[in-house]
Amino acid sequence: MTKHHDTLRTGLLAAALGAVALPGLAQAEEVRFATPPWPGATVKTEVASQLLERLGYATSVKEASTAIILEGLVGGDIDVDMALWRPSQGGMLDPRLESGELVEVVHNIQGARFKLAVPGHVWDAGVRSMADLAEHADRFDHSLYGIEPGNVGNEIMQDAIDDDAYGLSDWRVVASSVTGMLSQLEANMDGERWTAFLGWEPHWMNVVYDVHYLEDPEGLWGDASSVSTVASAAFVERAPNVAAFLEQMVVPIEVQNAWVHAFSREERPLEAVAGDWLDANPERVGEWLEGVSAADGATPALEAYMDAYLADR
Repeated sequence: MTKHHDTLRTGLLAAALGAVALPGLAQAEEVRFATPPWPGATVKTEVASQLLERLGYATSVKEASTAIILEGLVGGDIDVDMALWRPSQGGMLDPRLESGELVEVVHNIQGARFKLAVPGHVWDAGVRSMADLAEHADRFDHSLYGIEPGNVGNEIMQDAIDDDAYGLSDWRVVASSVTGMLSQLEANMDGERWTAFLGWEPHWMNVVYDVHYLEDPEGLWGDASSVSTVASAAFVERAPNVAAFLEQMVVPIEVQNAWVHAFSREERPLEAVAGDWLDANPERVGEWLEGVSAADGATPALEAYMDAYLADR
């Protein structure tokens, strides 16, 4: 056994000694995740999925837009979404929380950002606020670059145009994809062309590019952002043990930035990014699994997790 394996085993054993399984909880035969096609959400969901599989659960992951995911959660086709952004997507979520159909399990990332941004050379030229955009409309080609159609960020930008907020009535939203938007950003990093784009953190764009988020005096983008894990109320009632794990799975923003950089920028395989991180971070895994049981409802989760890890070696 390698030194790395010995370190992992020691870390998991120490955590397992302090873990107390939750007795008598109903278990889910399968945990059905869904995620929008964003690298950070994709890796975070894969980490959760692999971890639960090591506890004896079956998992599946569906990729869809947030609007479709919310409908699937309400309709019983999806159990968990780990990528609901507040406040930008709160208007889509809150009515379903108030009706009791969905449960906001935890804010799994704090200090996130989701709003209009510009690259450093544009910021340095004096564009610091959305109120500065109209003055330089020609430099921006009257365009705001977004991601997939139907995304709430695109809708916020389109609403600003429709309402002539900040004098943007003659602008347009260019819907694309995360890859397409970032390709446009990279192409315009030469200092000559200006780009206003939908930015967010955590994401590797904040590491690779000089990204600056524009001030928003009218509050179109709401307050400071967070990312929530949301589940159907029926699932939380049916699988409180999984819900307990999800409630404890809070990800430091720098960790998710690293995940996204490895998966999206370095183009490492998704399964390897998630699996390697889990293997290298037993202390964090121990925190997430404290007081949780395996799928059998009896074995402490950390004990089952360690056994599954060693069996794979």
